[in-house]
Amino acid sequence: MNKIELFSKADCPESLGIPSSAVYNFLERIDRQQTCMHGFLILRKGQIAAEGYWAPYTENSMHRMYSVSKSFVALAIGLMIDEGKLKLDDKVVKFFNDKVPENVHSYLADATVRDLLMMASPHSSTSYTRYDDDWAATFFNKQPSHPPGTIFAYDTSATVILNTIVERISGVPFLEYMRDKLLDPIGFSKDAWCIKTPEGTSWGGSGVICTLRDMAKLAYVCLNKGRWYDKQLISEEYITAATTKQIDNSISGRDGYGYQIWMEGKNGFAFRGMGSQLALCYPDKDLIFACIADTQGAGPTGEGIVDSFYEEVFYKIQDTPLPYDAEGNAKLQEKIKNLKILPQRGNLTSPYVDRINGKWFTLYENPMKITKMRFIFNGDEGIWEYENATGHHELKFGIGKIIEGPFPEKHYFGEQIRKPWGRCYNSLSSAAWVEEHKLNMLVYITDIYLGTLKATFAFKGNEISIFMTKVAEWFLDEYMGFAGGVMLEE
Repeated sequence: MNKIELFSKADCPESLGIPSSAVYNFLERIDRQQTCMHGFLILRKGQIAAEGYWAPYTENSMHRMYSVSKSFVALAIGLMIDEGKLKLDDKVVKFFNDKVPENVHSYLADATVRDLLMMASPHSSTSYTRYDDDWAATFFNKQPSHPPGTIFAYDTSATVILNTIVERISGVPFLEYMRDKLLDPIGFSKDAWCIKTPEGTSWGGSGVICTLRDMAKLAYVCLNKGRWYDKQLISEEYITAATTKQIDNSISGRDGYGYQIWMEGKNGFAFRGMGSQLALCYPDKDLIFACIADTQGAGPTGEGIVDSFYEEVFYKIQDTPLPYDAEGNAKLQEKIKNLKILPQRGNLTSPYVDRINGKWFTLYENPMKITKMRFIFNGDEGIWEYENATGHHELKFGIGKIIEGPFPEKHYFGEQIRKPWGRCYNSLSSAAWVEEHKLNMLVYITDIYLGTLKATFAFKGNEISIFMTKVAEWFLDEYMGFAGGVMLEE
């Protein structure tokens, strides 16, 4: 294959056996379901059949990959094994003399690198919480529940142990260790990085920040048994093991698990991260579907997106090129050009706008600790002004459109867990009237942490009712619950 052809864009999806109309229907379905997609990429035979981003995201957007990071850690482990610096049957305790207690449980003492790679640690769940200061230490000090290497149990602390082993052997963050051996040869973003654990190592279980193309490139290396072009970057033996079933997890409805990589139906495998960070790989079709999104709280990771991809695209793919579809391709390109994250659905105005505009409401005691609030409306934009336990805040929002801006809290975690960032997270905010007396607000957090805040404000005479709910890991906690209040008299 000519070098310039790999990861270049095909003339049209049809040249790769994919109907333009199928991709168009997939994108229409995503928008119809109001799925919060940020980007997608379909790669076949080393060429991009289709790629698009929902504004304000672009091809160059750095994006949190959540548990896709685990698959990256598995590749780092493979590089270490190739170098002879690590073995699959190494006991993990031998790398942690400073963290393992004298009376360590035999289950923990017996756990191997391979056990942790296939999520068969002796723990039934992740050992750490956001409140722990040393996540690796919790792995060895929490009481285990069963012998290692026996049962699949999803344990992010196992991945923390694996990437910490890489960093202890190499002396550098695991992404830096991978640079010259794997990341640089495939053109992985130079500014990709990883959030740190409280103890200062990389959070390899969840914290990698990179682009959609970066993820797809590593998936492509795995699809091609460790090769990029004609260069073997990781041993075929290791990649074959990592991308084939090593342990059963059918009791939870899955197809098996390799080394920090999920088995998929249709003889596939996948990188999977919370909120629908996905790279679905199908060797039989020389096909990768990758996407970035935030669907937290919308069911099992990525299922809505995956179902849509299967039904609209996957089953329509042919083994040979299809006739060029000028009309279908033009429609698809126009759709891709105009992709954007959709705002809160509903009416753009209500008679209540004039009744409440600029009027303060005092709130009774509530879980959010909001003491007073008001809305200021100005055409198709608004400001939610309020006071809570952290002070006086303003959030700008669009009505029937999205407004980008800071979410007004500065105490959430930043580049290291347990360390407040001191700056606001980026957000996309919108609102609409879902009933004459009821305004719904939708806020997407779009920073190195992703999350969603939904709120309903209902008005009755001079009274207000509020309901707030969030789906986000370790932030927005103070935006959950119900409240009631009354309009202040002027």
